[in-house]
Amino acid sequence: MTNTDNVSPTYQIFRDAIRNQQQVVCVYKGHRRELCPIIIGYTDGVEKALAYQVGGGSSSGLPPGGEWRCLTLSQVSQAQRRNGPWREGLQHRSDQTCVKDVDIDINIHVRKGGSS
Repeated sequence: MTNTDNVSPTYQIFRDAIRNQQQVVCVYKGHRRELCPIIIGYTDGVEKALAYQVGGGSSSGLPPGGEWRCLTLSQVSQAQRRNGPWREGLQHRSDQTCVKDVDIDINIHVRKGGSS
């Protein structure tokens, strides 16, 4: 687990959202995003999150029903948690490559009662 004293405020918002199964609304790469974060941690020392985008925009568009996104948290601004419908894609159990060093995975640490 990550020492939460040494993480960015954005990381803490995403981490708390995962623990409470809340959405995150933010701006990422110039687009407002509505996300359900699933996994948070680090890749090569960089704060990363794997999230399912359920609303908002992106440069590649958003398919009906949403799409998986890998976010570099240093590029996220205006992040806020909110209550809202929880959604995630059908393939979330497959191997992910976004977050190499996992701090919290909602399926392990929240839903199965692991420590967080």
